[in-house]
Amino acid sequence: MSFATMWESLLPIGRDQSTGGYRRFSWTPEDQQCREWFMASAAERGLRSHSDRNGNLWAWWDRPEPAPGPGAGASASAGAIVTGSHLDSVPDGGAYDGPLGVVSAFAAIDVLRERGVVPARPIAVAAFSEEEGARFGVACLGSRLLTGAITAEAARGLRDGDGITLAEAMEAAGHDPGGIGPDQDLLRRIGAYLELHIEQGRALAGLDSAIGIAEGIWPHGRWRIDFTGQADHAGTATLAGRHDPMLPYAAAVLAARQAAAASGTLATFGKVTAVPGAANAVCASVTAWLDARAPDEAGLRGTVEQVLAAAEQAAGPHGVTVGFRPESITPLVTFDRGLRDTVAASLRARGISAPVLATGAGHDAGVLSARRPAAMLFVRNPTGVSHAPAEHAGMADCAAGVEALAAVLQDLAGR
Repeated sequence: MSFATMWESLLPIGRDQSTGGYRRFSWTPEDQQCREWFMASAAERGLRSHSDRNGNLWAWWDRPEPAPGPGAGASASAGAIVTGSHLDSVPDGGAYDGPLGVVSAFAAIDVLRERGVVPARPIAVAAFSEEEGARFGVACLGSRLLTGAITAEAARGLRDGDGITLAEAMEAAGHDPGGIGPDQDLLRRIGAYLELHIEQGRALAGLDSAIGIAEGIWPHGRWRIDFTGQADHAGTATLAGRHDPMLPYAAAVLAARQAAAASGTLATFGKVTAVPGAANAVCASVTAWLDARAPDEAGLRGTVEQVLAAAEQAAGPHGVTVGFRPESITPLVTFDRGLRDTVAASLRARGISAPVLATGAGHDAGVLSARRPAAMLFVRNPTGVSHAPAEHAGMADCAAGVEALAAVLQDLAGR
């Protein structure tokens, strides 16, 4: 099956016809359809597939020997070269963020087989669960659970906007939440992880290159901030007598922009919930989520501290209290230099130009890099837009991505 055919078969799942964006959230019917698509794609290629206990999907191209069962031990897949990404989305997200890496992984295996390549090491395709954190608030949750970056207890208690816990959602989808947590046996099977992803920005367009190599990922995180005031009537409560949490929230939004602009960082309030949320009422509370990213840890810490200080300072005169807690923090990631050099050499040997780029976007590759050698390839996004329907990669660039991925997989799996 060609890349284009696979791509077209995945496109309808979870697409909102009114916006053109995607709503593929973890442990929902749309997520189940994505899982079925993954398993069917693996079956078409005769790949051994399964869901691990954290809900991550795996499809294995084993070495040419009798294929073991689903519970195969490390001897069958030691030192495997793993590639893939994720299939979930942010609300009304674009088509390419995540799925491009999974479809390209299957397509790269097709290319290698067509060329008669027989890898000396297993190759696996992975699709990690809840990478965006759109439903339960913690990005890269599947890879964090796999590596132990989050505890099983903390993960099971995560709640979505309707108050449903991760454990309840997994159980409703037929997956046992009791087994989630670090999987050392599975980690030991991974020799290296290579993730192909659409570029989230337009540096490659400016460099006239279809493919890029990731140098690293900026430190970043999400902080929940709760502003608690007092509900009241919009038509009768005097301005002086109000305890309106919306005002210090507004001050925090402005402070985030000012702090980021002054320090060369990024700070965004992209999600906010007001209670009770009536147009004719003063809010009782406002809960907002701050996303902050920076080239270094000091810049990240400084930006967040400025925003929180501004929130507290603005809250006092209005009789509003402020509470905050980090929901996820990822330190600076510098991808394995040896692996990155191997990737660059593989592309260079085939005449593929691939500049090295840093990124402010988080990825499963960044989480896995703490435990296993990891690297990333980017595919040009001429719009520069991500997490929105305008996100795009041309078919010629997608084909170039498949070729680049196949080349690196061949070299890595042949060692």
